[in-house]
Amino acid sequence: MSKILITGGSGFIGTNLVEYLSLKNHDIVNYDIKEPKNKAFLKNWVQGDILDKEKLQACFDTFNPEYVVHLAARTDLNENHSLKGYAANIEGVHNIVAIINASTSVKRTIYASSRMVCRIDYIPKDFNDFCPPNLYGESKMIGEKYVKENANHDFVVVRPTSIWGPYFEIPYKTFFDTVRKKMFFIPKNHNPKKSFGFVLNSIFQLEKMLFAPKENLNQCYYLTDYPPLQLKEWANMVSAEFDNGKIMEIPMLPLKIIATFGDLFYKMGWKNPPLTSFRLNNLITHMVYDTTDLEKLCGDLPYTVQEGVKMTTSWMKQSNS
Repeated sequence: MSKILITGGSGFIGTNLVEYLSLKNHDIVNYDIKEPKNKAFLKNWVQGDILDKEKLQACFDTFNPEYVVHLAARTDLNENHSLKGYAANIEGVHNIVAIINASTSVKRTIYASSRMVCRIDYIPKDFNDFCPPNLYGESKMIGEKYVKENANHDFVVVRPTSIWGPYFEIPYKTFFDTVRKKMFFIPKNHNPKKSFGFVLNSIFQLEKMLFAPKENLNQCYYLTDYPPLQLKEWANMVSAEFDNGKIMEIPMLPLKIIATFGDLFYKMGWKNPPLTSFRLNNLITHMVYDTTDLEKLCGDLPYTVQEGVKMTTSWMKQSNS
């Protein structure tokens, strides 16, 4: 049994990770500003903001964790004016690094970055090549660079790709809801490959990274399933689980017109228009990452895409979500 501190353990990935590691009899503390989604784990929760360094330090001093998984972050894309809105992703990382640098108990830390340190259509040369498309991606880039330049402890940086599954929220819950309501479509003659990840496969991968011998680890990994899925087939799997027919395919021209109006509405203050140029680009662009080293470390994944879809739709039905 190990003592594991998870920051952001009340979020989507964190909720699944707290449950998974607790069921393996590890001693878990979830340090998060919000209470857990799964109320069975209220006993593991310490309320706190990662920007509150004094309270964060007190949590470390009381618990003396052996392992840390740093997931806490602001993850929405709604900030358009200043990086100050993403302070949790920058100053919060500074606080975690400083505390762990001075710790004598922590054996390894996993820092969660994001695949959005590079835009979707950009293939980075390596993990030090960045091309963020927005302020959120820029904030995660800054945090990732800070870890690599300042952490004097054993760490791994992970870049979650597009992770989906039980307890998820916007945007991938929106995708499942849209398919459920028979409102999802794909541009005609497009079926991009996507490096997406079912959350319980991601949890399995995080566990491997947390406890693997150091000589078996790389410094950075994308967090994703392998092989990549195909968007149309995935959407049809989801649709079938809701007893719906196959998804719609719509020509590109009307979609471009709708997306243009969506861009205009977004600029006017509508935070979540149905379609924007950004979203349309995501629907037609391949997003595939090299998983060679990840596969070498983790081996076969515990869940297939089909199994993940069944578990996710079942959770949605049971939770009336």
